[in-house]
Amino acid sequence: MKPDLQFDFIADKQKNTLTITREFKASRQLVWDCYTKSELLDQWFAPKPLTTKTKSMQFKNGGHWHYAMVEPNGTEYWGYTEYLSIHPINYYTALDAFCDEKGEINKNLPRAKWLVSFNDKGENAVVESVVTYNSLNDLETVVNMGMQQGMSATLEKLDELLLILNK
Repeated sequence: MKPDLQFDFIADKQKNTLTITREFKASRQLVWDCYTKSELLDQWFAPKPLTTKTKSMQFKNGGHWHYAMVEPNGTEYWGYTEYLSIHPINYYTALDAFCDEKGEINKNLPRAKWLVSFNDKGENAVVESVVTYNSLNDLETVVNMGMQQGMSATLEKLDELLLILNK
């Protein structure tokens, strides 16, 4: 990440939330597209050296994204996002979960509700994700799993993709 771009990762243990704010050198529309189109998500949504593959995606109210993050050795970590409400290029809300290849939710791992907002900051875009967990234990579980480092590395991959797409 370029040092002049905003990146905040704030855990609020009173509200069981993570607030992740990240600035990108790109238009809000382009960043929105990178967050909402599977062919673009597959190019950035996993920390290096992992890659992402989409099994199915319907970006619409009531739709979903079923995907895997894949290690170089082929190990897959499956995720499932349910889109609750979508307000194009402004924000969307979603429920995320860990799952298996069939899309069956892993009830032993935390689920979270995401509010992902897209705003302009001059010529740049700022994405703010407010992630709400059901309990402090759920919040601490994902933080201890490396959420901050994983998000930072993942968003750096988005920076690299945006450099290519902005050419």
